[in-house]
Amino acid sequence: MKTKLKTLLISAALSTGLAAGVAQAQERVFFGIATGGTGGTYYPLGGMLAQVISNNSELQGKKISATAETGNASVANAGLLGRGSIESAFVAADVLDAAYNGKNQFKGKEIKNLRALGALYPETVQLVAQPGINNFADLKGRSISSGSPGSGQWQLLGDLLSAYDMSRDDIKEDYSSFSQSAEKIKDGNLDASLITAGSPTASIVELSNGHDISIVPLTGAPVKKLLEKQPYYAQTILPAGTYKGVDKDVETIAVRAIWATHTDLPEDIAYAVTKALYENTDTLAKVHVKGKEISVQTALESVSIPLHPGAERYYREKGLIK
Repeated sequence: MKTKLKTLLISAALSTGLAAGVAQAQERVFFGIATGGTGGTYYPLGGMLAQVISNNSELQGKKISATAETGNASVANAGLLGRGSIESAFVAADVLDAAYNGKNQFKGKEIKNLRALGALYPETVQLVAQPGINNFADLKGRSISSGSPGSGQWQLLGDLLSAYDMSRDDIKEDYSSFSQSAEKIKDGNLDASLITAGSPTASIVELSNGHDISIVPLTGAPVKKLLEKQPYYAQTILPAGTYKGVDKDVETIAVRAIWATHTDLPEDIAYAVTKALYENTDTLAKVHVKGKEISVQTALESVSIPLHPGAERYYREKGLIK
């Protein structure tokens, strides 16, 4: 009899515990952030942003539980948002604009449900090459990685080739990821790679620590022509010492990364996560140097698509929108 009673008590306790677990799970709102590959900047910053949101956001007494997911960066992330497959994603400003308006690689495939949460940091265009390749024209007849066909990197390489009066027929194009292209350069199987990311970029840091590299400048009349065609890019400097062996400032270009979502995200969630980001930027700065460049003062820079109403409410509270 005692054994039977004990069994009943244990069963009751387990049932109560399971019920409490279900109730606890129901007290959380799950929120995803699509980032990029592990060799770039989206991934580490996305992970810390997820932690910041999870630690600082509540929604009517429920905790927002955020997770960062690796992804294929801007173009793929825009597609995920368009399908409502994830709550938010990091997307380069030029790609986000192209996706919303159906331009470039999104021609005839506009994604009108995209909405912006806010601007993040400038991503530096880094043309990483073998020693001895010192200008863009030196790439003629050589191999260069541009990432997946249709990606933002792929589009940028096409724009650069056009600006320098070259075409894809003038190069041997490779479609490796940031990490894969760095490995190929190290092994001598690739001449150069176009890497647009917050600097310093993990894959380039690792490459430069064990292999001599060149960061090719992007400047002069051809780049001026590109900037007229692509106004989302701006001239910038990659400071000397960013990578081992890069002892001089390198003139190049940059594009701002945007945190985006879609129209189906509830307004109160959009408000809560936007507030969590811009009121905890000091935490992001501890993870990556680019975190220091995220600020509410620049939250609307390069944002060319409509804001999500929840994010807009936050910016009105801060006085950024009248």
